[in-house]
Amino acid sequence: MNVLSCSINTLNGLYDISGVEVGQHFYWKIGGFQVHGQVLITSWVVTAILLGSATLAVRNPQTIPTSGQNFFEYVLEFIRDVSKTQIGEEYGPWVPFIGTMFLFIFVSNWSGALLPWKIIQLPHGELAAPTNDINTTVALALLTLVAYFYAGLTKKGLGYFGKYIQPTPILLPINIFEDFTKPLSFSFRLFGNILADELVVVVLVSLVPLVVPIPVMFLGLFTSGLQALIFATLAAAYIGESMEGHH
Repeated sequence: MNVLSCSINTLNGLYDISGVEVGQHFYWKIGGFQVHGQVLITSWVVTAILLGSATLAVRNPQTIPTSGQNFFEYVLEFIRDVSKTQIGEEYGPWVPFIGTMFLFIFVSNWSGALLPWKIIQLPHGELAAPTNDINTTVALALLTLVAYFYAGLTKKGLGYFGKYIQPTPILLPINIFEDFTKPLSFSFRLFGNILADELVVVVLVSLVPLVVPIPVMFLGLFTSGLQALIFATLAAAYIGESMEGHH
């Protein structure tokens, strides 16, 4: 009973922590749920940019590629290389998933620095990069987790779960815990880096508004792109691991 009571108290504590907020948020009521409206708005903008770019890329392909077509082909080849390196020879079906992850995170990160979100006024809070919100990064991590289990079950069937008792059944709880914490860990890394980058720029602009923030903004663009690559690479490696076996 003491263990049960302690577990209930722990869950209550986690529920209380989930209500902690940083800054103000603009909420929408959808059905019986309360969602962050500013995150949905910026996510829709990012999605529209990606869909518009994809439409332009495939609308009129040329035998002799134009500069724009060359750029999109290079991006696709880059995503294929990342997927093949991490997943292996069976990477083909996973290129769309890894590519979507990479491009969504990349454009989301850059949107925080390049798009003038501040000129749009909201009743509460302000617009920022979608990846500046922990809900977005955790959602991406959960999608990766679903892809991880789907890849393993598709490749090995129910025998996939045998890895949890290897090399000894004593490690069953640790192996289960490890699988769920891996994607969540790099979701917190992505959230922390993007939030910290935007906070640093805001503070520097308020203190020294002319010259100093510019190099920091360029550094932020570099690290934002790097964070997108890291997330996509880890997601591909995670999927590849589920298809090959437990390491």
